Amino acid sequence: MPAIPTLETERLLMRRFTQDDFEPLAAIHADPMVMRYLGDGKPLAPAQTWLAMASYLGHWELRGYGLWAVEEKATRRFIGRIGLLNPEGWPGLEIAWTLARERWGNGFATEGARAALDFAFSKLKLDHLISIIHPDNAASIRVAIRIGETLERQVELFGVTRSVYGISRR
Repeated sequence: MPAIPTLETERLLMRRFTQDDFEPLAAIHADPMVMRYLGDGKPLAPAQTWLAMASYLGHWELRGYGLWAVEEKATRRFIGRIGLLNPEGWPGLEIAWTLARERWGNGFATEGARAALDFAFSKLKLDHLISIIHPDNAASIRVAIRIGETLERQVELFGVTRSVYGISRR
């Protein structure tokens, strides 16, 4: 498996997923408020979270980039996932974020997304990234705009129309 780089921001540590992340990630995936705009809008069972976590690690192997487990430095607590996602059939290479609800509103998604964006453009030399966001998810739309993304188009994903925000390397 390729080395998964660790990224550090002022308040976050973005690192490889480990077995210890399973329970806190399962709790995030079980929260209906967190999941309402993701996938089919339904919470995930623990077995689905296990498969998701395995796919996050496999994504690094298959694509050479992926999602990081995110820790809040001050507490060393796992708070979510942020990174690059491009599974087969996806509308483009996505910069994605999902955080525990109790950590919303602290700027962590924007901070981590900026770090992932910098990594994608400077280290991977990628030219364009998107974020696929449910049109009712105002908080994620604000994050996309804060990191410089603009609305590009609409796509159908999981039977729901989604907004695609994007940014090109300058």
